[in-house]
Amino acid sequence: MIFDTRADAGRQLGARMAHLRGQDVVVVGLPRGGVPVGFEVARALAAPLDVILVRKIGVPFQPELAMGAIAEGGVRVVNEETLLLADVSPEEFAEVEARETAELERRARRFRDGRPRIPLAGRTVVIVDDGIATGSTALAACQVVRAQGADRVVLAMPVAARDRIDWLRRQADEVICVQSPASFLSIGEFYADFDQTSDEEVTDLLRRAAA
Repeated sequence: MIFDTRADAGRQLGARMAHLRGQDVVVVGLPRGGVPVGFEVARALAAPLDVILVRKIGVPFQPELAMGAIAEGGVRVVNEETLLLADVSPEEFAEVEARETAELERRARRFRDGRPRIPLAGRTVVIVDDGIATGSTALAACQVVRAQGADRVVLAMPVAARDRIDWLRRQADEVICVQSPASFLSIGEFYADFDQTSDEEVTDLLRRAAA
């Protein structure tokens, strides 16, 4: 199955989530590509939409390997095992954390345009992305929303690599996925239009959702 656009993927994903309608749900999109998908999911659930701003703190010599994650509100998740194995000093960790904090704050100002964060404590939080290949960012997002007090965490995506689904189910209370192909090279291969989502589009969708 090929999705026409992220909006099309979001509508198909939202159609599988009727059981959540009427609950105290907040939909959070992982920027940037998860926001157009999340916009349609939020419409289907009649739920508020926000972004979840997560920045991985990567090992200095291997940035794709997360030694922690940060989010708004001072939430900080540290992977002590990775820190130990990678032999990262407190000074090295602090340097990467400071850089990622600056980028997180920049994105928060840009995307929300002065609006406050939507509180997650005690609510069902639906984390949406446009697809999941490895799941490292999704894992960080799950950890962050739990740290922010989410009562239940649902991970939702149009497509994910089949060999990651069971692993994802261990990170969230529920995983909702439209398709999980065995052959998976990249997320973009499942979209007819996979142009990069711009900061402006994210800001516009959040503004429309809040109106």
